[in-house]
Amino acid sequence: MAGDLVTRPGHIQFGDLLLGPSTPYRWTELEGWEDTTGTDSGNVNRADGHGAYPGHLLAQVRTVTLDGMVLRTEPGRMSSVVRELKAGTALRDDELPLVIKLDDEPPLLCWARCLRSAIPVTAGGYAIGVVTDGALQFEATDPRRYSLIEQHVEARLPVAEPGLDWHLAPGPERLTYPMEFGAPGSTGTVVAVNGGDALAHPLITFRGPVALPSLMNLGTGEAIEYDIELAPDDVLLVDTAAGTVTLNGTASRLYTATARSVPEQLFFLARGTSSLAFRAAPGSTSPRAACSLRWRSAYW
Repeated sequence: MAGDLVTRPGHIQFGDLLLGPSTPYRWTELEGWEDTTGTDSGNVNRADGHGAYPGHLLAQVRTVTLDGMVLRTEPGRMSSVVRELKAGTALRDDELPLVIKLDDEPPLLCWARCLRSAIPVTAGGYAIGVVTDGALQFEATDPRRYSLIEQHVEARLPVAEPGLDWHLAPGPERLTYPMEFGAPGSTGTVVAVNGGDALAHPLITFRGPVALPSLMNLGTGEAIEYDIELAPDDVLLVDTAAGTVTLNGTASRLYTATARSVPEQLFFLARGTSSLAFRAAPGSTSPRAACSLRWRSAYW
């Protein structure tokens, strides 16, 4: 699990490798973690005046560098400690969780790859078990940082409440107590909280049986909707970060998006609280139908 080894301020976990206090790998400086990343500007120069028309600003990749690393071990064992470090930071095509805890506040994570490691080699350092001025460099293609806790909410289709049962007794009409209000209904709405300062892209799951499933952000009016009928065991997975829609984990159903559906990557959770409504075609009333969201609070 991401960050399961992180327990103290100064701990950094990359995959299964732990750096920082109580480990052979200490560090003194961290660059790029709290810095603003570079941006790609969509500004368009004005043809008939000064300046430009403002466009979208898109964050570039985040580069995180650990400088001033000190490796300590028993004399004569430095090579094994370096090999362990090299194995944990080897070049790879996929990204691993990079979890960093700076103080007593909860740690944050991003997904990254280690692009470069620098371990100075001196005969004296290896002999006595101390190597200084090492460095590691990581790159995260998604520059946002996330909370470790993944949140989850689930909505069912709206169901009206049955109302009050008056319990009229036989004979002369009179009330009997306690009166039953019946099972509570369902509004089909849920609340999602993004505690960070960046946009969070949720992973959305529709489960059948349901036809024309949709999810609307009641605050913005934006919705995703799919012209598809899901059987009781069907699962439609919408990855709003990747912009993909898959049925039962394999078949793409991106083409089923209706005209009122926004592009998946534009359906996000803004900072704060978002109210969302799960809806379907008239006649879709199965209590088994569900829409769930999973997300993490996102931070710049």
